[in-house]
Amino acid sequence: MAEIDKDSGIIVTKDLTKVFNGKAVLEKLSIAIEKGKTTVIIGPSGCGKTVFIKHLIALLRPTAGEIFFKGQRIDNLHERDLGKIRMQMGFLFQGGALFDSATVYENILFPVRQHTNISDRRQLDEIVKSKLAVVGLDGYQSYYPANLSGGQKKRVALARAIALNPEVVFYDEPTTGLDPVRSDVINELILKLKKELGITSIAVTHDMTSAYKISDRIVMLHKGKILADGDAEYIKNHPNDTVRQFILGQVSEADVAALRVSGTKFASQFNPKDFEE
Repeated sequence: MAEIDKDSGIIVTKDLTKVFNGKAVLEKLSIAIEKGKTTVIIGPSGCGKTVFIKHLIALLRPTAGEIFFKGQRIDNLHERDLGKIRMQMGFLFQGGALFDSATVYENILFPVRQHTNISDRRQLDEIVKSKLAVVGLDGYQSYYPANLSGGQKKRVALARAIALNPEVVFYDEPTTGLDPVRSDVINELILKLKKELGITSIAVTHDMTSAYKISDRIVMLHKGKILADGDAEYIKNHPNDTVRQFILGQVSEADVAALRVSGTKFASQFNPKDFEE
């Protein structure tokens, strides 16, 4: 494997390590995220996926190691200097995280008002209209989140995530809580953003159907380290038992044996006579 340097990808980590209370959650992760491609992060709960993503946008600082965005080191930047960096990144939260008291129009404009001085109404209208058109919801400007389905909320949240024309979009469990059809709508939108806008996508998911469809590359984390790294076909046919159990959703034989242990019986908490008058 070629050595990773700060210019190996749009986002690069070198020996990224994070320790909480003496326990290493991430351990010397070195990875280069390729520009214009979709990288999917998978792994069991507690393996460090969310912690990893938070480091990439400098919401967490590493215990050791370095993080680069477009060749610039960002893990050591002061918070005031991270604004311009984060303006180039969008984030689709797991639940959408829309503001319930604001219309779709105002939700999408939130990052625009926070990070720009645009005040011309026609320009603001055009921003909202164009972003909603991308996700197929132009005409929903006056709706409130309570009037939207779960899939529509995710799409509005995605429109907000791209309001500032970011180069990178992060997706936290983008299909969670959606039925298979609505999930596939989100998958198609992720593919559309890559194809039409050249957006670099980084998605954390447990949905392997989604992972296989949207990914150019799948990285599996396990116990804070990279256990598998390759395209969908490589991951599907990976020989490692831990990888296969995860992607197939299978419980290990040891866990099955423990679950099937018999012979222990518990006395009833209540006796039928307890309910007699």
